[in-house]
Amino acid sequence: MNGAQFRNTILGHLDQEALERLELRRIPLPQAHVLEEPGLEIEELTFAEEGVASMTTIFQDGSQVEAGMFGPESAVGVPALMGIKAGMNFVSVQVPGDAWVAPVDAAKREFRKMDCFHDLVLRYMQSQIVQATQSAGCNARHNVQQRLARWLLLARDRHTSDVLQLTQEFLAAMLGVERPSVSGVAGRLQEQGLIEYSRGRIRIVDRTGLEAVACECYQVAQHELRAFTRYADERTGYYAAQR
Repeated sequence: MNGAQFRNTILGHLDQEALERLELRRIPLPQAHVLEEPGLEIEELTFAEEGVASMTTIFQDGSQVEAGMFGPESAVGVPALMGIKAGMNFVSVQVPGDAWVAPVDAAKREFRKMDCFHDLVLRYMQSQIVQATQSAGCNARHNVQQRLARWLLLARDRHTSDVLQLTQEFLAAMLGVERPSVSGVAGRLQEQGLIEYSRGRIRIVDRTGLEAVACECYQVAQHELRAFTRYADERTGYYAAQR
């Protein structure tokens, strides 16, 4: 087992010994699979290889809105490494794929070595904070068309296909709006030739055009993802030089 075989940013930058210590096993990520739930013990860290998951804030009336997105750059469950035993957010798979999981105890032991895994996890958490705060601001300030374009672009950045299997119900929940709003906005994006939209399926046709529609929050999130990857490359090189 070596880092080159992984698409996940964190796993892809670890050496063979660290990967073996994490006791990894591969799992499928079917759509709607729950990775974390408020109040339930975090037993594993999940490192997505393919697919997209969303962290949502759920309100008393049952409504929800997305507060974060996870893809191949991610590790779901990292608060457990800081001593948090139970999940604080609802995280579920929206675009199916697969992942590697590590038992929390194995991940904690590796984290406490203060080596490459430790540094990558901390930098990843900073990246998530930046994206979560930007998402909060976006939900408050930008219109549904801008936010939908942003969401589709961020999902595509984490996926290997221009086709995303997404329902109106899901998109409405992620954006914190009613279904008719999503249907109307998606219809307008299709009329502009930016996407092809049918029930449960969206294909991005004109990425450049979609970027022009999206708010500036997309560029902030994209920049942060690239910065995290650059950091991972630099930190891996640093540790390799020390050995």
